[in-house]
Amino acid sequence: MTSSRKNKTLFIDKEAASALALLKDKLLYPAVELMGKEESESVLQSSLIQGVTFPFPFILAPAGIKNEQILCSLEAGEEITIICDGEVFAFLTVSEVFEINPKERLKHIYGTDDITHPGVMATAKRLGKWAVSGKYEIINHTQNKNIKVINDAKKRIDAKHTSAIFMAANPLHRAHERLIRQTLDTTDLLIIFLLKPYESKNLNYEIRKEALEFFINNFLPKNRVVIAPLENSYIFAGYNEIIIDAIVAKNHGCDRLTIGKNHAGLGMFYDSNSNKSIIDKVIGVDIEIQTASVFVYCDKCTTLVSKETCPHGQHHQISYNADSILELLELGLLPPAVLMRKEMSAFLLSKLQPNRFKNLGKLYYDILPVAGLLEEHTEQDFYLELMKLYQTTSLT
Repeated sequence: MTSSRKNKTLFIDKEAASALALLKDKLLYPAVELMGKEESESVLQSSLIQGVTFPFPFILAPAGIKNEQILCSLEAGEEITIICDGEVFAFLTVSEVFEINPKERLKHIYGTDDITHPGVMATAKRLGKWAVSGKYEIINHTQNKNIKVINDAKKRIDAKHTSAIFMAANPLHRAHERLIRQTLDTTDLLIIFLLKPYESKNLNYEIRKEALEFFINNFLPKNRVVIAPLENSYIFAGYNEIIIDAIVAKNHGCDRLTIGKNHAGLGMFYDSNSNKSIIDKVIGVDIEIQTASVFVYCDKCTTLVSKETCPHGQHHQISYNADSILELLELGLLPPAVLMRKEMSAFLLSKLQPNRFKNLGKLYYDILPVAGLLEEHTEQDFYLELMKLYQTTSLT
């Protein structure tokens, strides 16, 4: 869409656009607008907005020489056009333009300004030194669909408690499944916020969503689980991630949030003769934050166990590292069933390695037991039957 308005123009990326959309939908409350200099400095000092926790100022400070030139030329009351990916995204009426310290902002988001940190490096490239505040209207903006879906699900089952889990499911493995089931044990409705990262190293979002839907529809009470897509922008990064997760979950209507004890942002610190975590810093966000066990596979227990209850030590435990499991899949290898449900492995391999076999039909009938009838088989069928052969133990 092009605009006939003769405004000065700012250029932003999809991460900034998604954060602005969350703000507009009031899903980042107590943050409700782009902050000016005075409010930004207040939040920097207190991490509070009107007595409620918010970890860092919510500002718009896009990088780029052209953006900087435009920002420095703006005056209060002037209207500007915001462009994202070549399309008009929003119109903003300027209240104030002010200088920020990019290193200070990076520290507030990530806890460090070390440029070798991958998150810091990525955000530093897209962060300028001038911020603009003001009212803005997003073009063709529709209300966040998650809210209606969640409210409808609550009414359908008359949910008294609604819990949230944030995950990338990249890919969905056995420990994810256990976390989901454990959370369902203590709640009426579970909202899985499925993250949509901007990095190419992740599985395609639609593939991850379809895999999660398959698990829910076939192995869970599906009327009690909702998938809520969520753009995983820079505001969810760093050691404040749990706080932002809690704020977003609460604003979606959840009263509980489940996180793993191995969550990178949980971080323990010592204060007033007691151990505390970042959870203890959350003020005024009315949501219960629950921590779940870290799950491993123990070759002595021969099952999935929590680290707290397994006595056999790390040398008997297999960790659920999503990156390593994904690497097996990308190489075309079937992950062991202790790491990933065989149906999930078959589905993902058929998506990641399409048309992999020269003659699938011949291969299927040559190496797999069949009923004698000529039938069409998919690659997914082939992987499922192959997994059964891997699990045959009579010759070992």
